[in-house]
Amino acid sequence: MKYIVRALKYFVYITLLMVLLLAVLVALGMVSSDVNVMFRNGWKSVWMILGMFLLVALVYPRFGYTRRAAHVLGSYAEIRDGVVRYMEDHGYRLEKEAGENLTFVSRSLLKRIFRIWEDRITLEREVAGFYVEGLTRDVTQIVYGLEFKFRNPDGEA
Repeated sequence: MKYIVRALKYFVYITLLMVLLLAVLVALGMVSSDVNVMFRNGWKSVWMILGMFLLVALVYPRFGYTRRAAHVLGSYAEIRDGVVRYMEDHGYRLEKEAGENLTFVSRSLLKRIFRIWEDRITLEREVAGFYVEGLTRDVTQIVYGLEFKFRNPDGEA
């Protein structure tokens, strides 16, 4: 279900960006406001573009989101504060703590808007650390950062 919701969000987001871009071009007088003049095949082109947007939106969540293991040794009580501090230092705030599982969201409202509220990072406790789930780019940075921080407690991550 989460996958479908993300795909729909991205479809709406991409479509709104296209509409905004075209509105700016029309307002500046760079293109005609008539769809049949703006696009070679008129409305047929619009439907083809929307179809391409839909395909991209359906594929993106598969590659844009991931779940990876972060090997952070120690008991939860020993590492919890360090994990929370690391995440806060990197622009996240603790949203929820359920048992030994942590959920973080971005502190920046602008970042949350641009990511259409898909900025959540979930750390699910496992034997050798955490499973980190979220946007692929963020997960990669967080996994490497946490592993480095807890291997080198005196070093900066």
